[in-house]
Amino acid sequence: MLKRWLGLVAAGAILLLAAVSSASGEVAVPPLKAHVTDLTATLSGPQIQDLESRLAGFERGKGSQIAVLMLPSTQPETIEAYSIRLAEAWKIGRARAEDGVILVVAKNDRKLRFEVGTGLEGAIPDVIAKRIVSDVIAPHFGTGDFYGGIAAGTDAVMKLIEGEGLPAPPSGVFIKGVHHAIDFQTIFLLFVVLVLTDAIFRRLFGRVIGAGISGGIVGAIVWVAAGALAFAVIGGLIGFVIALVNGLGNRRGGWSSGGWPGGGWSGGGWSGGGGDFGGGGFSGGGGGFSGGGASGSW
Repeated sequence: MLKRWLGLVAAGAILLLAAVSSASGEVAVPPLKAHVTDLTATLSGPQIQDLESRLAGFERGKGSQIAVLMLPSTQPETIEAYSIRLAEAWKIGRARAEDGVILVVAKNDRKLRFEVGTGLEGAIPDVIAKRIVSDVIAPHFGTGDFYGGIAAGTDAVMKLIEGEGLPAPPSGVFIKGVHHAIDFQTIFLLFVVLVLTDAIFRRLFGRVIGAGISGGIVGAIVWVAAGALAFAVIGGLIGFVIALVNGLGNRRGGWSSGGWPGGGWSGGGWSGGGGDFGGGGFSGGGGGFSGGGASGSW
């Protein structure tokens, strides 16, 4: 019994240590104070003022929010991982409409990304966002014209938003604090993976180690689906516990007819709060993001 508990504690400690080590060294998310934030000193004062005026005017007229962030690098994170973390912090867009767009430019990495709010994924599908990145913005950036690329890219986004009414927020399962949607297909995939891997790894490595490996795989899938480290760690721990209990159940004759323990996932939506970081005249409206958008390089 003592060995089992020691194994359980050790596996949990390994997961937590991996989470802490992965989180360390992440580029900090800057406070949101304006529509345009340039941490690279690339844009001139008049250029920032012009972009700010355009985006603020668009927000007053349409209601949708567009923000731009230029930073030197997102390393060690990918621009996709950093962008969703930024979106979770800034909460660009209105809470119910979820109509925010963020353009992230990692200058030294030579990468950029549009993060599109959930409510705008109909107006700006990923394939169109990719065309704006590749055909509109990247040619300007390739010649060193960052102002021209940002202006042209945000203008293209504004035209798309103007041309289509905002779609209703998609249904699905949303976890508070994580703006990536976890749909029922993902949950089913997690169930299948957990059952298959637990049966295999339990025979190869034993119940505790096998459950730890299964939980790690579940956590990795959640990381890809949700893009949030904390949620991935929680998912991994839940997967570990379920696999461990499954091992006990199999030794006593298997699962009861109820299948999964407990009541399972609950539906419903969630949107962020005010997103006000203080000290500035601009703040997010609580908009949500579910991973829509596109990335590129120049």
